[in-house]
Amino acid sequence: MDPVDPVALARSLIDIDSTTGREGEAGAWLARFLGDRGYRVVEQPIGDGRFNVFARQDEAPRVVLSTHVDCVPPFFPSREERGLLFGRGACDAKGILAAQVAAVERLRAGGETRVGLLFVVGEERGSDGARVANEQAPGGVRYLVNGEPTENRLGSATRGVLRVRLHAEGRAAHSAFPELGESAIDKLLDALMVIRGLTLPDDPLLGRTHYSVGVIEGGLAPNVISPSASAELLFRIVGDAAPVRAALAVVEGLVSIEPVLDIPAVRMHTVPGFEAAVFPYTTDVPLLTNWGTPVLVGPGSIHVAHTDEEHVVIDELRAAVDVYERLAARLLA
Repeated sequence: MDPVDPVALARSLIDIDSTTGREGEAGAWLARFLGDRGYRVVEQPIGDGRFNVFARQDEAPRVVLSTHVDCVPPFFPSREERGLLFGRGACDAKGILAAQVAAVERLRAGGETRVGLLFVVGEERGSDGARVANEQAPGGVRYLVNGEPTENRLGSATRGVLRVRLHAEGRAAHSAFPELGESAIDKLLDALMVIRGLTLPDDPLLGRTHYSVGVIEGGLAPNVISPSASAELLFRIVGDAAPVRAALAVVEGLVSIEPVLDIPAVRMHTVPGFEAAVFPYTTDVPLLTNWGTPVLVGPGSIHVAHTDEEHVVIDELRAAVDVYERLAARLLA
C-alpha cells in the first residue's frame, strides 16, 4: 500500500459535511477507505444512519488512536493557502483523524500490527458515539490516544462539563395589571443573579470553575406577563460535578433545575520526552474508560476550532504523524 498523505486524506473528509447528526456519509467513506487498505472494520451503529468506525489489524490492538468524525456547524469545504489547511474539521478533528491514520499506516509498514483506530460520532453534542463505543470495547487495549487540538502537546488534564437547564414557572396576565400575574422571566433573572455570586470550586492545576449562559427563552409577547422562561447554563468544572450541583441548590425556590450533561474533569497519562500542558475543554476521554489508560494529543489550536476561520498549520499536521507514530511505539514498548 502507498503511504497515506494526511493533507489529502484530511481534505477528502473535510469536504464531506459531517456536522453532528449528519455523520453517516463520512463514516461510510471512511469505512470503505480503511477496508480497502486491509483493515478489519467494524461499524458500531448509533442510529439514524450514524455509526462509529473501529478498525483493527489481524492482531488485537494494544494501543488505539481515536478521535471524532463530527463537527460543529456550519459546514464549509477545504482550501489551502499560506501553508494553512482551512475547512470545517481542519483541526477539530478531521486533520487529527488523517494524521492518526497516516501514523498507523507507517507502523504497519514497519511490521507493527498491535495498533487500532476508533472514530466516533456525536462528540460535539453529548458524546453518544463514545457512550456506545465504551459498551463495545474489545479486551486487551492498554492505551487510548485521543485526538483533540493540543498543538501536538500531551494533555495532562482537561476540564469537565456540567450542563443544566433552569425552568421558571409563572402566571400569565395583562401587563397593565402585573399584580394579577407572576413573571417567570423575573424569577429566572433573579436566579441568574444569585448564581453569578456563587463561590464555585477551584483546583491548583485546572484553575477556577467558570460558566456561561448559552440560551435564554421565555415569554409570549411584550404586553403579557410571562408564564414560563428557561435558560441553559454550561459549567466548565475542575473535578466532579457534585459541588457545583450542591451550590446551585440555593436557587431551587425560584427555578427547577434539569440536568442535561455531566462529564467530570480528568487527569491523563503523559510520557517523558513529549511536551505536556493543561487544557480547559472537555473531550470524549471520560466516556471511554473501557479503552485503556487515556493519552491526549493532536495538531491544531483550540482557539480556531468552532470558528469561521478554522484551520491547521500544514507543517504541524504532518509533524503530528511523527508524534503519533513515536508515541504509539513508546506505549507499546
